[in-house]
Amino acid sequence: MPTQDTHTPVTVEDKTAVLIGATSGIGRAIALAFAEEGADVVATSRSEERVANTAEELRDRGADTLEITCDATEREDLIDLREAVIAEFDAVDTLVYAPSYIAREPIDEVTDEQWDEVFDVQLKGAYRATQVFPEAIAEGSILHVASESARSAIPNLAAYSVAKGGLDTLVRVAAEELGPEIRVNAVRPGFIESEQTEGTYTEGEPRFETIKERTTQERLGRPEEIAGAAIYLASDAASYTTGEIVAVDDGFGAATFRQ
Repeated sequence: MPTQDTHTPVTVEDKTAVLIGATSGIGRAIALAFAEEGADVVATSRSEERVANTAEELRDRGADTLEITCDATEREDLIDLREAVIAEFDAVDTLVYAPSYIAREPIDEVTDEQWDEVFDVQLKGAYRATQVFPEAIAEGSILHVASESARSAIPNLAAYSVAKGGLDTLVRVAAEELGPEIRVNAVRPGFIESEQTEGTYTEGEPRFETIKERTTQERLGRPEEIAGAAIYLASDAASYTTGEIVAVDDGFGAATFRQ
């Protein structure tokens, strides 16, 4: 706890962070930002090649790391990851859960298999990680990557939206049950340029025009623009912040009337 009347810096310097689903997109941007801020960072995904490439980028930024793949739909993978990090770094200060899988289908066409796979990655995986990692966190935080789709009706994203809505609730319940030693929060990105959204929001297309109407800068965000909020939520400066879902969306969620 900070001394009374003393400001606590917003930094993750000297912390050990584990990021799941962090070799592309928003997860990778957060991992690299943590490394630049002085944290040791283990960034994982299911791709051995991407894990190796991201580990090299982390080392270039001065971070100690491990190269270990992890499938968040497999509990044993999560346990193996936790044990490997404990063996190397003794403990974990921050867990970031950021995998993404989307089935772009209308609600009357999405299959049971697609629905189940999205839930297994987005919600059950988050639950598994939140259940497995507290054993390694004596005092620290868990951070999930939420989604605007949990509170805005976006066509053809039924499974993803419902899973992310469940994640919002998971964050609040886990914060209540794991606190005060472990804080649990989420960052809610707006519409971000990434491999996942490539070709989805293009100039002149109705969805992109909606984004332009409801954001102050009339553009998509960049993955690295999410990292600052993640660093704050993982830092000791956020010692009184838990159970929160912090939007980084250029005002999209606050917009109501067209000008």
